[in-house]
Amino acid sequence: MAGRTTIKAVRRRDLAFDVGIATLTFGITLGVLASHGLGVPDPSARHIDGIGVLLAMASTLPLAARRLAPFTVYLVTAAASLALVELHYPLDFPFGCVAAAYFLAVAYSGDPRPARRWAAMLAVWSFVPVAAAARAAGGQEMRGIAPGLAFWALIFVGAWLVGDRARLRRERMTELEERALRTEREAVRERRLAAAEERTRIARELHDSAAHAINIILVQAGAARLLHQRDPDRSQHAIATIEQVARSTIGEIDQLVHALRDDAAGQVPADPAALDELLDQHRAAGLAITTDLRGPRRALPRSVAWATYRILQEALTNAARHGLGRADVAVWFSRTRLRSQ
Repeated sequence: MAGRTTIKAVRRRDLAFDVGIATLTFGITLGVLASHGLGVPDPSARHIDGIGVLLAMASTLPLAARRLAPFTVYLVTAAASLALVELHYPLDFPFGCVAAAYFLAVAYSGDPRPARRWAAMLAVWSFVPVAAAARAAGGQEMRGIAPGLAFWALIFVGAWLVGDRARLRRERMTELEERALRTEREAVRERRLAAAEERTRIARELHDSAAHAINIILVQAGAARLLHQRDPDRSQHAIATIEQVARSTIGEIDQLVHALRDDAAGQVPADPAALDELLDQHRAAGLAITTDLRGPRRALPRSVAWATYRILQEALTNAARHGLGRADVAVWFSRTRLRSQ
């Protein structure tokens, strides 16, 4: 709700600042009254007394509560200032009332309810006409006080306009801060989504790698069982292949789990040498492979290298599981593309 707040929302630093403003305006107002005005002293003006001090306090000290009830603060300071004028104290400038008008504009000039906004505006702009009527009722000629009243009118209008600009600037700063917070939250969300996608990709690679290794181990274990009596050498070779595949799979699983645990986005990419390693593993598992590798071997982008490796790994696994025991592999390297069959 515009123009209103709670005591809990007022911080000690803000309260100390408002108390300082109220004390300063009270001191200035009291000094003006004690020195019989800002310009040439008016012999007919009333000298400062207890009533004048109390009215000076009422016209300035309520500024300390301007964050809690800006409209009430303005009405109190305006009423006290008009009383000083009515009682013919030499109040050449209503410092407290002008400050309250500024704070009222900051609080209410942007109120979404037109009735409150217009009420605050009329309260500020009607001070000078009421003060003029009070001085006229006190027997002062309008011709002599007209320049001073015109100056007051400009000051009050300016206080409202400056307060409105201050409100707009404050709202703009608040909007920029909120936008920065939203941008930061969106960036955090994007990073979390990217991390989740990376975890999904790593989990998929872990599944593919484990399935590939288990398939080779199953094939080699069956061969070792069948050849255990007839051909002990080939049986030992199959068991050695099982050991080698299991060891390399454990290392790969450790690498993938480490990436998941540390939120690491990157891993060591599969370079061309890893393709030869993959082919040698399947040859050792008993799959007859003919290869056609063309082009210069060079480092590949991480996504391309891993995609090539996984595609070839899946194809060889399917060939060993469902094929006739042989596979033809073609990997062609060129300057701008990589083709595998």
